[in-house]
This record gives sequence, C-alpha cells and structure tokens, in this order.
Amino acid sequence: MLWLSPLLAFTTLLGLVSAQSSNAFTDSKTGIQYQQYYTPSAGGYSFSISLPLSPTNEFIGRLVGPVTGWSGVSFGGGMTNSLLFVSWVNNGEIIHGFRTIDSYVDPLPYTGAATATEMYKNVNTTHFELTFRCQNCTSWGTGSFDPTGDFSVMGWAISLDTITDPSNKDSVIPYHNNGMGQYGMVLASAKFSQYQTWLDAAPKPTTTAVPTSTTTTTTTGPTAIPTSTTILGTADYLVIGGGAGGLVAADKLSESGASVILIERGPPATYAHGGRIFPSWLSGKSLTRFDVPGLCNEIWHNSTGISCDDVDRMQGCVLGGGTAVNAGMFYYPPDRDWDYNFPTGWKAADIVAAKGRMFSRIPPTDHPGNDGKRYVQETYDVLGPALKKAGWSEVTVNSVPNQKNKTFGHSPFMFSNGERGGPLATYLVTAKKRSNFKLVMNTMVRRIRRDGSVATGIEVYATTADGKTGIYKLNPGGRIILSAGTFGTAKILFRSAIGPKDMLDVVKSSQLDGPSMLNSTWWILSPVGYNILDHTNTDLVVSHPNVKAYDYYGAYDSPIPADRDNYLNSRSGPLSTAAPGIPMVLYDQITGSDGIVRQIQWTARAEGSLGETGNTLVTISQYLGTGITSRGRIAIKSNLGMTVSVDPWANTAEDKAAIVKGIDNILTALRGWGGNANGTITVLQPGKGLTAQQYVDAYVQGRTANHWLGSAKMGTDDGTKLGGTSGSVVDTNVRVYGTANIVSDLCRGEAED
Repeated sequence: MLWLSPLLAFTTLLGLVSAQSSNAFTDSKTGIQYQQYYTPSAGGYSFSISLPLSPTNEFIGRLVGPVTGWSGVSFGGGMTNSLLFVSWVNNGEIIHGFRTIDSYVDPLPYTGAATATEMYKNVNTTHFELTFRCQNCTSWGTGSFDPTGDFSVMGWAISLDTITDPSNKDSVIPYHNNGMGQYGMVLASAKFSQYQTWLDAAPKPTTTAVPTSTTTTTTTGPTAIPTSTTILGTADYLVIGGGAGGLVAADKLSESGASVILIERGPPATYAHGGRIFPSWLSGKSLTRFDVPGLCNEIWHNSTGISCDDVDRMQGCVLGGGTAVNAGMFYYPPDRDWDYNFPTGWKAADIVAAKGRMFSRIPPTDHPGNDGKRYVQETYDVLGPALKKAGWSEVTVNSVPNQKNKTFGHSPFMFSNGERGGPLATYLVTAKKRSNFKLVMNTMVRRIRRDGSVATGIEVYATTADGKTGIYKLNPGGRIILSAGTFGTAKILFRSAIGPKDMLDVVKSSQLDGPSMLNSTWWILSPVGYNILDHTNTDLVVSHPNVKAYDYYGAYDSPIPADRDNYLNSRSGPLSTAAPGIPMVLYDQITGSDGIVRQIQWTARAEGSLGETGNTLVTISQYLGTGITSRGRIAIKSNLGMTVSVDPWANTAEDKAAIVKGIDNILTALRGWGGNANGTITVLQPGKGLTAQQYVDAYVQGRTANHWLGSAKMGTDDGTKLGGTSGSVVDTNVRVYGTANIVSDLCRGEAED
C-alpha cells in the first residue's frame, strides 16, 4: 500500500516533495510544460508528462536517456503488470516501443492499443531526447493510472549494456543494471490548457502503433500443459519443492527409512548438485555463481531460468529456492517470534531441541571467509560509533537472540568455508546418500490427485527436456508434503480444488485446468492465500567519505584480480561475503497505541538507492516484523499465474506509526554525527527539511522486502468451517484442514527474521 492521496497536496504546498517526486519543468525548445522526474543515474535520465486540462486516455511524454544502452519508463510504477515504454539509439535514430510482462522475466512486446507518436526528437553525443504523444497509454490489460487524479506512482530504469538487435524495436533488452526505481508523478500540476496547442505545433507526426496481433499479452505459463498417465514412481512421501523446508523434510523423512521423492520445478543451482551456471573466471573451479557469496546479487541482473515465470514477484525457482539465491543472512530467532506468533505446541520451549539440531548442522558465522577476517566493513565502522553515542548497544547478534531493542552487530550468514552453505550443503547431501531418496528436478507439480479427503498422488509435467511428465503415486498411508513456497504452495492447492471459492472458480474457468478440475462436489473451501504478509520495507540513504562501495556487479564478469585470486585460492576476501556488502544488522522495538510491541530490523549496505548515486553511500533498510498487523492476499489468475491481489504493507495505522518512529530513532542517532575521522554522516533520504512522518507519507518506492509468508496459516480455527475466507489452513500437526494426508510447511510466517 502506498500512502499518497490526502497528503500529496499537503507536502506539495509546503515544498516538501523529495527527490522521489516530480517537479515543474518547461522545455525551452518547444515551450511545452511538464511535471518532470530526474535522476543523475548513468549520466542523467528524465521522464516528463503533460496532460490536457480535462484528461482522457493520452498525454505528451518526454524521455531523455543516455545514448548507450536503453532507457525506460513504467506507467504503473513497477516492472510487472504495467505498461512499459522503452527507447534507445541505433545509428543516430531513436527506436522505441511498448512492453509488458506479469513475472520477473524479459518483458515482451505489448499488443494492446497504445501508440507513441513522435513529436520532437534529438540525439547528441551523450543523450537522446524523445517527445511523443502517447495515446491509449493510461490503461492496459493488467492495470492503469488515473490521469484525472492528483498523483500517480511511476518507475524508471536504465541499462548501458548493448541491445541484442538495436534495429528491432521488439528486441530482447538487457537487464537494467545501471539504475531503477519508483517516484511520484504529481499529476495535479501536469494539466495544461495549452495541451492541444502544443500538439498542433508539432511537425507532421510519425506514429509507432502496437502491431495487430492475436497473441495474448500475458505470457506466464504454458499454452498447453503436457499430460501423461504414465506412473513415474511411488513413495511413502512426495515432497513438493526443493527449497529450505522441502530439503530438510526430505532428509529427515528419508532418515526414518521411508521412501521419499522430492520434486523441484527448477534446475540445480550449486555445482555439487549439478549446477553449471558461472562466469568465465569460475570455469574449471567446480563453482557456480550460486556457490560464491559475492555473486548473489546477480539474480537482479540476470534471472533467466532462475526466477519463477508464473509469479509477479521475484521468486527463486531453483534447487535450494531462496537459500540458493539470497544473501544468506541467518539468525537465531528470539523466543518471542514463537511465543507471540504460534499456537500451543509450537512455543519457544517446544522447539528447543529441533532448533538446536538445525543450528548444529548449519552454524551461522559473522566472518564467512576462511581467514577469519571481515571484509567491506566501512559501513559498520561509520554507523557503529554514531549508534553507540546515541545509546544503542553493540552485540554479537546470535549470542543474545533475545536482545532486539536498540542493539546492533555484525551480520551473521549461513555460509560455510567461504561458500554458500545452508540446507543444500547439509541436508540434501545426506539425503542423496540414501537409496530410499530420489530427487527429481525441472518438473512442475500441476495438482494433487485425491479421492475425497485422501491424497493418492500428484500430476507433474516437465519444464525442460530432462523433466518428468506423468503421475507419482503415494503408497498406502503415505503423505504429500507441500513446501513450494508462499506462492507455489497456494497455487498447487488452488489447482487441487482446495482454497476460497472465488479462486477455485478462476481455476475452473481456465482453459488450462478447467476441463480436468475436480467436480465442485469435492472442493474443499479453505482460506488459502489470505493472511499474507511481507516485511514492510522503507529505505534511508546516508553518505560518508569513509564509505567505499565495492563493485559486486562488476565482479561477476571482471573481478579485481587480487580479490579473485584470494577467493579461488583461500575462499577469503570480499567475494566470500554477501553482495553488496551487508556488514551490519540493527534492531529496535516500538510499542504501538494498540499495546503491541512491533519488532524492527534494519540492515545497512554500501550502495545507493532512491535515486541517490555515488560511491560513498549507505542504504539502511527497515523491515517491520513480529507484531505487524497488516495483512494482504495472493490470488491465481485465469492463466494460472500468481499475483498479490491485496497489498500487505502498512495498511494499519499502528504499523505505519511504528515505521515512522523507527525512522525517527535512526535519524536521531545518525544525523550530523561527526565522531568519524574525515567527515560527518550526511542524511540524503529523507531529504533536507523532511520529518520522518512527512517522508513516510510521501514515500513512493516499492515497499516489498520480498519476504512473503503466511499463505497456509497454522492454527486451531479450522478455516473450512468458516466459509473458506478466514481462519487457518493447517492444524497444529501441519495437516491441511479438510484432508487426511496433505501436509504444508507454510504456517503462520510472522517471524521477525
């Protein structure tokens, strides 16, 4: 949720619009007046918009970007489910076109009614400038913005990499690795009576219309699902999903002697398990990009074949799931995470032994390199003294897991011997040694086959040539273990006729699953997909001359030779820790007016954000955790892709107040601190003159932490007896209500970390 409407006018009138919002601009060459957003990223980028006094479905746009690579604008703010406009220069000519996509893969040409009619254009040695009339650009199949409103969130992106086929407006475009973000476009100040006059004054137009096509604009999911009645195997346990939960479950169940088949929809990640994606400098080193902690950020640069193509949020669809692609930060949970969030039988005292076993197999470390040293610590050295001066305590984070109020320490990781560790390096290794365990990859689970409440097996289909298509059956008395992630588990349940009626109706109406879906007589109405939460993210940006950003993105193809050799020879140096250098974690607690204590976690890293660029920047990211009361919902679409239908970010006043107070506490500690040699801490975001309240009120950057939880809530309130729209999905034995033998590992999911 974005807090925009009522206080937009307030912040504008007071002159408090930050660097994340547009400002008035007049093009001196054409006389056209606009609202313009500008960022200095990649040498300078701007997008401007001008509307008629009585807005319709069109506007005049002006895009300025570097002549190298491409520049783009999102009319909906984000990448997914938005209308995107991209442009670049080829042999002095400006190429442009529309794109759209509903998941985090390469955006494809848009086939709707939008047109971009060139009005003015110019190319010099550094930048291009394109002024165009954009018609049918305010709404598209998956979204819209209201041109009659006062404010809208838009997005920007830049890549300086080479276009695959620069003469083709529909060419594949490289990742926007030179900047991206969102900003507020002040539409109330972008409406002009001279609009038609400006159109009439332009030279004879050249129109780029979206080509007529019968191709759907939604690309998620196959157009037909391979099917087969071939029995591929039988087992006592069919574990769906090879992420953290699935790997642990499969290992423990196979340890008991039961037969276990683990099905993972994606490919292998780490080298030990068959992964082979790596840059040239890792060739012959028995390492992939996933093994090297310092290359973890590459997923934001190149996620092809790694991210899920049926979810409109970034999700890792590889063996290991999030533990294969994330930054690997690994904390002992405080007792309150269990005692506050979970039902009887799942309190902190109940899980002591299990927690001990897990951490003994995956011991966290706050010095992940083999030489025992910490690297990229300038952020810690700058912020730490300021926090201490303000009364915060420095701790060893995992030594005192219950001390989470005004404390900070070095970030702990699940890396081992300078490489990615976690369940891939432990639980999966022991499971694969057993003859009663089988791993199947590149295979998607379509649905659970069931006879009433009893699951009998699963239908699967191959996602690549080496995947499997057919049926895996359960042995008598066997169980299905769902561990496919917040979105994946919900999707499988929906397709298996378990979920809220409106979601099951969507599946029944779909071309892909409708004809073969279970009869409605056997539907189990359950609140799957409700209770969704994500740790609401709010970023701050500061600067200090002692901070020196490390180029982790550049290290993928061209690492610093000394750092490369240090890593390859001894698994030490900057590449042995998580990109982009996350040396510090901070904790705070805020008691709300509702009496609930809300936990806040901050991480600090040496890079810019929110449009701030430079090599001396620190982004401090706030995450609102335990105690959060905001909830959202995820849903399935007619093409069987998954989406967030109700945003979970700070949609209660108490959550928002905690965010504001947490920012106040950090700013009080950091602003103007001059205890470090050679300079003081300069706060860049919030902008000068903004209070924390004003900053949060006008904040338009995306709020997601991408820590999605809760689609199969655990509890004693059986949701199947509450109409399927409230209550819990699984009982305290993690059995899905309404079934005899389907188990889900996605419980309440409200923990701080």
